[in-house]
Amino acid sequence: MTLSGPIVEAKRLILKIGSSLLVDEASGLVRRSWLESVCADIAACRQRGQEVIVVSSGAVAVGRRKLGLTPPLRLEEKQAAAATGQIRLAHDYQEALAHYGLTVAQVLLTLYDSDHRRRYLNARATLETLLRLGAVPVINENDTVATAEIRFGDNDRLAARVAQMVSADALVLFSDIDGLYTADPRKDPEARFIPEVREMTPAIEAMAGDPGSAYGSGGMITKLAAAKICLSAGCKMAIARGQAMNPLAAVTNGGRCTWFLPEGSPRTARKQWIYGAMSPAGAVVLDAGAVRALQRGGSLLPAGVTGIEGEFDRGDCILVKTADGKVLGRGLSAYAAEDARRIAGRQSADIETILGFHGRDELIHRDDLVVEG
Repeated sequence: MTLSGPIVEAKRLILKIGSSLLVDEASGLVRRSWLESVCADIAACRQRGQEVIVVSSGAVAVGRRKLGLTPPLRLEEKQAAAATGQIRLAHDYQEALAHYGLTVAQVLLTLYDSDHRRRYLNARATLETLLRLGAVPVINENDTVATAEIRFGDNDRLAARVAQMVSADALVLFSDIDGLYTADPRKDPEARFIPEVREMTPAIEAMAGDPGSAYGSGGMITKLAAAKICLSAGCKMAIARGQAMNPLAAVTNGGRCTWFLPEGSPRTARKQWIYGAMSPAGAVVLDAGAVRALQRGGSLLPAGVTGIEGEFDRGDCILVKTADGKVLGRGLSAYAAEDARRIAGRQSADIETILGFHGRDELIHRDDLVVEG
């Protein structure tokens, strides 16, 4: 059978796994058989040449029982539970994926990391490197250093931010419900299932229910918030039931879920963001050879830069100009202005000698570059 659809077509896929799916409520132990079935699904994706990131909850649920804590927990108790549970979860993921010869990397992030420019760039670079090296990053919210109350559903938003950060093609939020309904199906027998959403309208958002209801507080509000992030980032997103074994295989084979489908691709959305939503902080001037390379779709290397204008930091948007001052495009600089001046006109192989550290070979990578008309 030839598989098709958003899951199989995704080059980069993110799975979000909720605590209630991963951890047995009665014992506080990880549901190992279920986790192993998910890891079998991940291995199948990797065999198809796909990159996979997992955003996993469950650290607090596992850790609180290890520490003998009973709800309700104070913030510091939740953080202590998370610190204990993260080790257990990482070990379980490592063992389950090692069966397929896959390497696991634990990454702890907060929503703040996705908002702070430098931390965002560092996190993105780390995840890109792990994927390039063939690892499966397992991300958990870094609850041990959170400065705000740990809230149910935060990992839905975190998963969407990660999808935006790494330009993922698809995100699957596994839940205890098989998708979006016009109302809470557990209370309203007239509730209708919504198989596909292409635009986040007020009517769609209203389907999440009252924030005080089980449907609302149980995560549909945060799932729609995640969907809004994904739609703007060009990332497809699914809400799917996850309790059964091999839940990703079920969705891949056409299982019931709600798909949120954006108009553009992650690459298109990122380019639009760079072009329209960011004010340039400076500029670089190019020689003729670099201009031709960019017009052919290449990256901007330091060797093709003849001048640096203004002051900017790594990750800032800067203009790309020709020698006669014409604006060729704009992009995100991999170096601050001070370092860019030092390596301008030099070969990428010389960067480490000049700066004392080995940064990116490109001053602006083609994925972070928009060339006009």
